Amino acid sequence: MAYRIPSEFFLCALCVLCGFFSGVLMVTKKAPKASLPNPLPQFVVTRPTGHLDTFVSPRPGRAFTVTFETEEFTCLCPLTGQPDFAKLRILYQPDQLCVESKSLKLYLWSFRDQGAFHEGVTNQILDDLVKALAPQWMRIEGDFLIRGGIRTLVVAEHGKRK
Repeated sequence: MAYRIPSEFFLCALCVLCGFFSGVLMVTKKAPKASLPNPLPQFVVTRPTGHLDTFVSPRPGRAFTVTFETEEFTCLCPLTGQPDFAKLRILYQPDQLCVESKSLKLYLWSFRDQGAFHEGVTNQILDDLVKALAPQWMRIEGDFLIRGGIRTLVVAEHGKRK
């Protein structure tokens, strides 16, 4: 009498080779299917941009705070051309609009090749975000790494926090 074995089961290699079936079946799962194409593309093109995308606040009129933090902000020293690294913290209370996070990342990336004083770049980011969002309140903290023995912390605010 022959037994039909479902496709998700298989016999061990030794049993198959010697033709002996001991009654023990090994279970295998189907291999997961990858979501990325094979072969992978060489690279995905993402470029910095000065554009900030916005979306409608999920709770207009409610005072809630959105916080973004990055430790990867870079710009160039306008005097030496050397890179300046900073931890940026962006806090805001939306009014009608919120900023989309990927566009914010690409916007911040656009400063990587620009020469700017710490005070100037922190205030430029605040001005651009206020122009795009018109928030109830916003605060930008630029915590620049030590250069020449001096750490710089620049804080710029707009509006009144509720």
